[in-house]
Amino acid sequence: MTNSSKSDDQIVYAKIHPSIGIARVGNSLAEDGFYIGPQVSNPPPKEPGEYRDATGALKREVAEFRIYGYDGNGQVVRELSIDDVTEIEWTVELANHKAAWYNFELALDIPEAATATPSTLRNASVQDRSELSITPGPRSINTPSSYGPEYQFRGGKFMGIDVPLGELRTDSTGRLLVFGGHGKSASYDGKPPTTFANNDGWYDDTSDGPVTATVVFNGRKLDVAPAWVVVAPPNYGPQQKSVRTMYALMTDLAINAGMAPAPTCPSFQNDILPVLKAMCDLQWMNAGFAAGFGFGMPQHFLDPDYLRKLSMPGDDYAELRRTVANAFRHPGRNDISLNLWPWVYGDAMNIPMPPVTNAMNALTETQLAMLGYWAQGQFESDYDPDANPPRSIDDVPISEQPACLDKAALEFCLADAFHPGCEMTWPVRHATMYSEPYRWRHRTPNNPEPNYGSTLTSAEALSYNGPLYAQFPGSITRWMAIPWQTDTASCRSGYDSQYDPYLPTFWPARVPNQVLSEENYSKVMDTGLTRQERIAAYQARSDWDRTLGVGYDNQLANMIDRFPEMGIVEVRPGVPNDPDFPPVMQVEDRGGPAMTKEERRLTDHAMRRELMRQKAPRR
Repeated sequence: MTNSSKSDDQIVYAKIHPSIGIARVGNSLAEDGFYIGPQVSNPPPKEPGEYRDATGALKREVAEFRIYGYDGNGQVVRELSIDDVTEIEWTVELANHKAAWYNFELALDIPEAATATPSTLRNASVQDRSELSITPGPRSINTPSSYGPEYQFRGGKFMGIDVPLGELRTDSTGRLLVFGGHGKSASYDGKPPTTFANNDGWYDDTSDGPVTATVVFNGRKLDVAPAWVVVAPPNYGPQQKSVRTMYALMTDLAINAGMAPAPTCPSFQNDILPVLKAMCDLQWMNAGFAAGFGFGMPQHFLDPDYLRKLSMPGDDYAELRRTVANAFRHPGRNDISLNLWPWVYGDAMNIPMPPVTNAMNALTETQLAMLGYWAQGQFESDYDPDANPPRSIDDVPISEQPACLDKAALEFCLADAFHPGCEMTWPVRHATMYSEPYRWRHRTPNNPEPNYGSTLTSAEALSYNGPLYAQFPGSITRWMAIPWQTDTASCRSGYDSQYDPYLPTFWPARVPNQVLSEENYSKVMDTGLTRQERIAAYQARSDWDRTLGVGYDNQLANMIDRFPEMGIVEVRPGVPNDPDFPPVMQVEDRGGPAMTKEERRLTDHAMRRELMRQKAPRR
């Protein structure tokens, strides 16, 4: 018996990874107009232009799934591929129930929701609710390198209109590739969008659903832990991570639910530095973060000398660590100031901001605890400026690949304000949804969800065996804005310009606010200009939404069809060894002429007026 067959005998069950995969819409129709989503925590940046096809259309981000065999002790043995001894049949079911679900007004698990007006049905006048759900049914695939019309999610309809939701493919080894839609959103009755989240008559082609597999290995049928896929809006900041990522939120959830151990001695390299780096990287997405944490600024944590001090153990820089840790918002201390970090809106944001702890975002309880240990000097001083983290999943040891895939997919999802959010929203912070860390429970057909009637209250949403328990196709994205473009066009920064025109912000890691334009980048790199001209160009930031025109309603409408034209923030070479310019920059790949001050004033005023009416929690 060979060593390989000996190890194969140890496999007693299998799991699909990532446990939650993320795909994203794009309008490219090219057969190769896609890219695989992040599979490691620090993927290398793609070359400029790689997020678009030859025509300039936006490529789709694809979720790749793999199957790993485990032994009886829960240890990974190896990846399972379709070969002479392994049969794999993948099944995926995507659905979109947004138009048949309830209006989003606020997260139904925050204190303000207990006394809020109940959420009413979207499209309440439509009697046949099935007309509002896009349900093409499951698709299965079981051979390597498969691609064809039989694997497409067609046949689902919205009010009689065909709405394709994507397709399945496999690679040469039988790994599953899940594609989402092409970003198609429209109204069946021709009415324009008017709100950030609840536009009756509208549909989009985002979706979600279970990913399952049947595996016969060496003649044995294995139990396979299922996964899920979420088809989300595009990622306009592909190198950015939120200060509080979805992975951080789900890790904190698992710890508080007793599913994972609580850390008591954080790693500076792996636990503290990512939070500080995220704050600095948002300089490319928001002008306020650029001024606060950007290159050359006092709180640029990535400055080598500053970083050296922050990572040192002992008492020499203990007060420095303490002051940095204390600058983060801590709900347990009833912190409500807008000045505390991170400068990101929370679930209960309002205009003006209410004096409640969840009006602004905060790190997770686990992240705050690790910052506390670090401030006290109880941490691993393992900072390595020459660290070379794996850039590909193939560089990761096989035993660590499943966890790496789970983490990478969720680290590039946001857990900023759940109002409602980018990829998913507030239900995912409830442990009742999970069978194990990062893996959702699946609702079986013989256990249908209760019918909640014409309204949904906070108590009903949080009820036993309600929507926060086992999930079914389309139950994750149904809570999100419809169509997604109107929320992306609405959630920005600096709603109270008297406080700050750029801060706080909503989802800067995915939806840029102010960016370094290609025009200004060219000036920075032009050594024929005076130094002052180059510095002025570098410090200038252009409104990312300037291509959408003037006026809030106009911007909502334009985002529907022009979302592929919005700029992607890409990595470009900077100026090495210069005190005024960083060696690496991130630059918007396309944009338009700047608005005049009056146009921007009129647009911002209209947007604030609408958001005061629409985004404020109803009470």
